Amino acid sequence: MSLLRRLPRPRTLRARLTVGLVVLLAISCAAVGLAAVFELNGFLTSRLDQQVAQTGPRFAASLEHGGPLPDDHDGDERGDDRRQALGTLGARVADGTVTNAAVVRRAGVVNILGSLTDRDKEQLLAVPADGRGHSVELSAVDGYRVLARQGLDGDILLTGLPLEPVQAAVHRLELVAGIVFGAALTLTGVAGALWVRLSLRPLSRVAATATRVSELPLASGEVALPPRAPESDPRSEVGRVAGAFNRMLGHVEDALTKRHASEERLRSFAADASHELRTPVATVRGHAELALLHPGPVPPQITHALERIAAESGRMGAMVDDLLLLARLDAGRPLERLAVDLTRLVLDAVSDARATGPDHRWALELPEEPVTVTGDEHRLHQVLANLLANARAHTPAGTKVTVSLETEGTTAVLTVHDDGPGVPEDIRPGVFERFTRVDRRRSDAPGAGAGLGLSIVAAVVEAHAGSVALESRPGSTTFTVRLSTA
Repeated sequence: MSLLRRLPRPRTLRARLTVGLVVLLAISCAAVGLAAVFELNGFLTSRLDQQVAQTGPRFAASLEHGGPLPDDHDGDERGDDRRQALGTLGARVADGTVTNAAVVRRAGVVNILGSLTDRDKEQLLAVPADGRGHSVELSAVDGYRVLARQGLDGDILLTGLPLEPVQAAVHRLELVAGIVFGAALTLTGVAGALWVRLSLRPLSRVAATATRVSELPLASGEVALPPRAPESDPRSEVGRVAGAFNRMLGHVEDALTKRHASEERLRSFAADASHELRTPVATVRGHAELALLHPGPVPPQITHALERIAAESGRMGAMVDDLLLLARLDAGRPLERLAVDLTRLVLDAVSDARATGPDHRWALELPEEPVTVTGDEHRLHQVLANLLANARAHTPAGTKVTVSLETEGTTAVLTVHDDGPGVPEDIRPGVFERFTRVDRRRSDAPGAGAGLGLSIVAAVVEAHAGSVALESRPGSTTFTVRLSTA
């Protein structure tokens, strides 16, 4: 059983069908071969028993009284004038003892009593005098088919003929059957593999089409699905699979088209709405600041209201700018492609963070040589500013924030690490999605973000053909940005 488990198993459907076909044919051939061998052996043995019965006990009776065998053969191919066939065995048993045993040879009758071993004699003594043939294996003369009859003197006379012709015929049949069946299995295996491959060709085309579909970027954007899989006879299993697969592709294509159209409408709406909001938001903010500059006495309540209007207008203006940036990035607007000193950007961003978050501990780990990448300097600075602002906003005072920069081959690796409480587990999968907030209950609090900072980070980094990842647990949060330096 352990050996069967270690044998390699076919993995493809084509291989399994071919192996199954060959195994079934092998079992059938083995059954036919065994049946033919057993039938031939039984038939030839039965014929041999008939020959032994026809021979009768004459030869054995001539040995009945013991003494030397008469040397009266005439030297012909009959071997003995008692006209027994060559190889005929005769033996006499009296009082539980083998008294005589001889075999007819070409040179005459040969006494083999002295050549019989104790085991040979036991086999001869064990043959019942029932008039039926029994097989014995004598070391002196090999296999024999022996028939025993009761003698006139109360003894038992045994007559036998050699099994060698029967065994030779059976072995020849086994050899021929093995060669024929082996050739048949080989030809069937080759022909079966070709036939199975031809029969499963439509299924292979369906699998190839499915593979091409699985390699398409279906998550976003307009997707052009590959040509449909060729359909075969709808009455066959493969034909039904191909038809169902093509119908499924049609539904998927319709859904993707509708989704893309909806996303385009949403992007267009966000871009248009953000663009239209910029002017009224700026106007409201300007009037609020102008009212605060009025030289006359203003009630404290009015002053506070104007200050809140100015602050919220500024917050809304920043949100509108973020939405416009995301809309431009979604539309694939090209960014600047200039050499940017990433080391200087990190120094400037951390310096600004120290000024806005003096209650945090800021640390830098920079390489000795400047790290330069190709991209949009303003947008990359925005990535750094958003990551540092995120660390400052979501960690308590006294948290240590470490900004590291290093190179790995042709890749610049920027990490922002803090030892704060970490990002909640339910937030991590969608942390780079838009309008994701760590604490939704504080979304309307003064100074609370709109949940666009990290989504802008992801969009800008993706526009630079880079990647951003998050690793977080209580006491350790790390954002890692990778950009190409080539």
